Amino acid sequence: MNKSSTKKELKAEIKKLQKNGKKVVFTNGCFDLLHTGHTSLFEKAKTLGDVLVVAINSDKSLKGLKGPKRPLVGEKDRAKLLLSLKPVDYVVVFGEQTPEKLLEELKPDVLVKGGDYKLSEIAGRQHVKKVYRYPTVKGKSTTNLIKTIVERYGVQRQKSS
Repeated sequence: MNKSSTKKELKAEIKKLQKNGKKVVFTNGCFDLLHTGHTSLFEKAKTLGDVLVVAINSDKSLKGLKGPKRPLVGEKDRAKLLLSLKPVDYVVVFGEQTPEKLLEELKPDVLVKGGDYKLSEIAGRQHVKKVYRYPTVKGKSTTNLIKTIVERYGVQRQKSS
């Protein structure tokens, strides 16, 4: 049942799911360049409940977090890519720097973040019943991926004629 939703639609859907005994798991991030660290997180998160909601930063909020050269992939394309992944049931875009307001509105059961966050740094943790942190996949990050691309393709040598 993969679909992209507005906050209002998703709030109603989550209430309905929870009323029917389903456990809703939530994770969030920029997910600008998908890599195996992300997909591992989604797979693990999905095992904690029945439905996985992935919230992504809007292009504007991602630019505010990561700088003027980002995003590399726009929010509509990021949402579409995420929805194609088996563990992901819903994708919602949020415009703030953190998902705190969204978590307060949606009230999922579980919040999942990468292990690079300390519990005290996880925005919105007080709005869920349980918070899980999973270790990051060593060497897998968007920053490392961008670095590799720049190293390999950043400076093109001109062929001499």
